[in-house]
Amino acid sequence: MLPADGLGLQSLRAAYAAGATPRAVVGALLDRIAARGGDGVWIGGALAERALAAAERLETADPSALPLYGVPFAAKDNIDVAGVPTTAACPDFAYTPSASAPVVERLEAAGAVLIGKANLDQFATGLSGCRSPYGVPPNALAPGMIPGGSSSGSATAVAAGLVSFALGTDTAGSGRVPAMLQNLVGLKPSRGLISARGVVPACRTLDCVSVFALSCADAAAVLGVAEGFDPADAYARPRGAGRPAVVRLGAPRPDQLFFDGDVAAAALFEETVARAKALGFEVETVDIAPFLDAAKLLYEGPWVAERTAAIRGLLETRPEILHPVIREIVGGGLAPTAVDAFDGAYRLEALRRETEPVWTRVDALLLPTAPTAYTVEAMLADPIALNARLGRYTNFMNLLDLCGVAVPAGFLPSGAGFGVTLAAPAFAEAALLAAGDALHRAAGTGAGAERAPLPPAAPAAPERFRLVVCGAHMRGLPLSGELAALGARFVREATTTPEYRLFALPGEGVARPGLVRVAAGASEGAAVAVEVWDIAEEAVGALMTRIPAPLGLGPVRLADGATHAGFLCEAAAAADARDITDFGGWRAFLAARL
Repeated sequence: MLPADGLGLQSLRAAYAAGATPRAVVGALLDRIAARGGDGVWIGGALAERALAAAERLETADPSALPLYGVPFAAKDNIDVAGVPTTAACPDFAYTPSASAPVVERLEAAGAVLIGKANLDQFATGLSGCRSPYGVPPNALAPGMIPGGSSSGSATAVAAGLVSFALGTDTAGSGRVPAMLQNLVGLKPSRGLISARGVVPACRTLDCVSVFALSCADAAAVLGVAEGFDPADAYARPRGAGRPAVVRLGAPRPDQLFFDGDVAAAALFEETVARAKALGFEVETVDIAPFLDAAKLLYEGPWVAERTAAIRGLLETRPEILHPVIREIVGGGLAPTAVDAFDGAYRLEALRRETEPVWTRVDALLLPTAPTAYTVEAMLADPIALNARLGRYTNFMNLLDLCGVAVPAGFLPSGAGFGVTLAAPAFAEAALLAAGDALHRAAGTGAGAERAPLPPAAPAAPERFRLVVCGAHMRGLPLSGELAALGARFVREATTTPEYRLFALPGEGVARPGLVRVAAGASEGAAVAVEVWDIAEEAVGALMTRIPAPLGLGPVRLADGATHAGFLCEAAAAADARDITDFGGWRAFLAARL
């Protein structure tokens, strides 16, 4: 009674349309879970009676009215479910909430069926998945390799085909590292976008509820239900303005890439960069030093004390109930002072300012999700050092208020997954998911342990191309609003090749320049300062109706080797115009006139 092509949302919709029932689907999954035995995925086992009752209620509901009708999911066991113990992987800490976390309520109201509470690194502290008294969930792709944490059970449940999606939490990478290791999509939304009320805090100011899914399309569908401003959550915030489509990607400098000696991982990242270029993304090298420096603050600065604050009572009165590694880490949070906290906050803001220029050059960072995969044996032998290496590319994101999407990018010789993460400033989820979907499809990995096929791609977005502007349409000048109104966006400053002349055209109204290309190789040519903008192809027609003669569009050659359409002037029309080439560009000419 389960779809042959996996548990993706589109497959389930097709199965239900063909006559399958939620009770039959849930029953088949419960049988699958029972056949696996106690494998460390679940805390307290599957919630069979609760799940079957929910499935039965759905059979009298209208599927078209419920966006997640009959979709099975798991919730990390630091997220409250009414009447079900919340343990945070610490049995002696357990309590039974009377109400579910808002995110669970929203999902169930949309028709999703909770199958069970998933195992995790205790108190969501760790990236390995090896810090729970309930055992180590298996990596669904590669037994013997770590599953990733702290949302270990959540990731394994999706990768092993036990649920369609799962909720995790993410403070340092817990929603991304397990996704990489188990061939999944991991979405870390912007802080506060999904309510964290009813979630046992790790670092309350940084925590995010995350989503593991089989595809970016599924993750987007879940986010569409799960998000929503919660005024009762002090750290919630409404969705801010979205960001434009991801076109420009920033990859780390070669000397900033670290794979812990794993040449296969390094090769897979290089292949991903090459695929991104082949897909049409612009990829440039950026300096990620301030991001890496910010990452160090998470466990070397006062944010360790925030973890301590969450469980200080246990640490001071019942330390023996804590996992030894957790006790060692969180115990270190008692040492920092209030002065240290302010020093850390000042340092973080300084690093945030250092990162800002990156976002004027690129739309998103393209990073390895983690350097490599480790065996469970190796992780248990060196739990703190290896865990720290896993967080190299993840630990800074919550501190710097970024959102991210981890997508599969291949498989390591061990069989574990390798993946990359796209990261951008807050509220860029839609743009990142669209770009991540393209990368995931190009990698050809499918999803999860069964490498389930991805759903058909969404209709292609309108074609876009680069437009070179040299005059009144430049940023802040009188006609830049025309470009903004057409949905165009600034990409970068540039200069032409030294084969152009610039003229101040006569006429009334808005002052305009005319860019004229001289004969190739002519000595009278010069480089002219211009701007490159991104614009939808369909908007160009509207723009053309506003361009007065003698201006038109034609190919403009740039000093960096690119050639884009741009504003050019008929040479004859410039015969009586003032030559302003020596100013170097239109802005410089205007400044000289003041």
